[in-house]
Amino acid sequence: MMLELISSRQSDRSYTDRIVEKEKIERIVEAGRLAPSACNAQPWKFVVVTDPLLLKEVSQAASEPVLKMNLFVSQAPVIIVMVREKRNFSSKIGGKFMKKDYSHIDIGIASENICLQARAEGLGSCMIGWFDEEKVRMALGIPGSKRIELIITIGYSTAGQRPKKRKSPGEVISYNKY
Repeated sequence: MMLELISSRQSDRSYTDRIVEKEKIERIVEAGRLAPSACNAQPWKFVVVTDPLLLKEVSQAASEPVLKMNLFVSQAPVIIVMVREKRNFSSKIGGKFMKKDYSHIDIGIASENICLQARAEGLGSCMIGWFDEEKVRMALGIPGSKRIELIITIGYSTAGQRPKKRKSPGEVISYNKY
């Protein structure tokens, strides 16, 4: 069942104007909140945007008309902004010792949990990394000391299911040795 859910999750870039039910939004962000993180740091805050004026501001910050990038964002009735928060002491020390910022990995895990729960709710989603961070920050009152890592669009998709294009298992999986 889980593999079916993972197989059916895709980046949807076209949404209906149907409003997403509050209960579904709450389950979606709860899935993100419950994500595992290094040393249980939970270095995130999820800003859920449903207000039409704020949706317009955020979608404009994520769209690039000249390059025709992310123009679909304006169709999304829900946008979740993934803000990176401070790591706890253990995660910070472990990251310095191992030369890794685990908070980036943690945000990725929480983001995928959100997208998988959206799919389980019958909704489409798309993670977006191309956006004007300062414009999003200003629109939503996010402090300058915080990083906005991703925005995720959520809505009822108009796109059909596409076949997955992935490398073959032999190209990406090995056992016991590289």
